Amino acid sequence: MNKRIKMAYTCAGVPGQINWHYELPDAHIPWIGDVGLFRVMDSDGKYMKTRDGGTCSLFTDDLIMAAYGARYATNQYEAYLPQLPTRHVELVGRGGVVAQVASKNHTHPGQAIPLELLAFAVDAQGAVINTLQALTPFRGDTQGAKVLLSVGSSMDSGKTTTAAHLCGGLGRVGYKTAYIKLTGTAYPKDTIYCYDRGADYVTDFSQRGFTSTFQVGTPTLLSLYQELLDECVRQVKPDYIVVEIADGILQQETRELLQNSEFMHTVGGVVLSCGDSLGVLSGIEILKSWGIAPVLISGLFTASQLLMEEVRPLTKHPIFSIQELLAGNMLPLLAQQIPTPHVNGVPASANVLLEQFGLNGVGVLRA
Repeated sequence: MNKRIKMAYTCAGVPGQINWHYELPDAHIPWIGDVGLFRVMDSDGKYMKTRDGGTCSLFTDDLIMAAYGARYATNQYEAYLPQLPTRHVELVGRGGVVAQVASKNHTHPGQAIPLELLAFAVDAQGAVINTLQALTPFRGDTQGAKVLLSVGSSMDSGKTTTAAHLCGGLGRVGYKTAYIKLTGTAYPKDTIYCYDRGADYVTDFSQRGFTSTFQVGTPTLLSLYQELLDECVRQVKPDYIVVEIADGILQQETRELLQNSEFMHTVGGVVLSCGDSLGVLSGIEILKSWGIAPVLISGLFTASQLLMEEVRPLTKHPIFSIQELLAGNMLPLLAQQIPTPHVNGVPASANVLLEQFGLNGVGVLRA
């Protein structure tokens, strides 16, 4: 087959020399990370992220190399790996994630791109090529870095934007920061945004071959977490690592991580992002029932002064807009609640910049 194959972002780690097994789709039930060759059944130019992080347009009869993974996206698709051999699947994530759609948010425009599985990628021994990589056993060791955990009331509540502006604000006064997207569906937008906003280093689950973390067990997620922590420390030795976990706090993997004592023992502070005022109040109460008190509240609702004013009389948790996070207004609060080995809670270089920007903590805490 001489037609050009468009290679998805999820296949960035796939070796150059592969073979295609065209009969295997009739016998093999795919696992997360299994790599296949697919024909686009119907598309008028919808895009897909490529293995180099670029973007390609997909048209009917195009050939793509992509990988299997489940999808949990309340604003888009619910999708699962096939339970029987089948050639009929869909592109459920624009990073190159393939599964079968079980449900769709009715407000989401369009449909998942239908695909025909033509072949599985196999190695010289005939085994299906899989993107998943071996992981470091979980130790619960941040190697001195302080972890801020960005969680939200739902998908699109502002978790990534909050995380990015935390990185930017911390970096502005001299802290070295890293960003980890621990769970979600493979797509480079969030890590790119956080890097552009000021994080010194960014990484995510897809860098270890995970197309998605939906339906991945907590022990595996903990090992993945340790792997990414070690990577951040190895690369930049950050003062702070901002870790984002996807979707809302009620989503299965997110909920299980938040209720896992080994995971939470590594977390210095939880940041809750919400889309509306009711989400703030319910989110605080749910986290409280799990023994978690957020160090601050932010998210999409802070774009509205009215929504912030609705919430302020009803909670003692401090509220910060993304502009305030970027300005570093949360730094005195973090220094109080998350002890650090540095002088006065910040590096010496940061103390100088705090004075330069006048960030003395006045007016940070709000009733």
